[in-house]
Amino acid sequence: MITKEQIEKAKVRCRLSLPPHHEHDDCIRIAYEWLDAQKKTKQPRNIHRALKHIIENWGGRYVSQTDVEVAAYLHPDISGKYPYYNISLRLTDPMIERLDDIGEAFTQNQRRYHQAKDYRIIEEYYAIK
Repeated sequence: MITKEQIEKAKVRCRLSLPPHHEHDDCIRIAYEWLDAQKKTKQPRNIHRALKHIIENWGGRYVSQTDVEVAAYLHPDISGKYPYYNISLRLTDPMIERLDDIGEAFTQNQRRYHQAKDYRIIEEYYAIK
């Protein structure tokens, strides 16, 4: 799991597209886990959807656009700028177990909006690194 120190450094170093809004470091961790589950492509793409909403619906908690930007900055395999990241258009529905150690996951009602139709792939246990 990414540490508080890593997150604090990234918040300072990451060039954000909006003024920063971070309610909790766990929001960045939720976004990081969601991005980690996605298949990576060679070039950044626009998934033509509200990426932050898809992530918060998966994690069951509000996640800001700048949380997603910091998470992408921290991830060694992610490139691009919000919402143009090098992730497949065929989104992967990450395993819920990725959120087991993230205390703020599922603390709000966003999970009720999680839509299986947003995803083409379901992450399986053996797929986690």
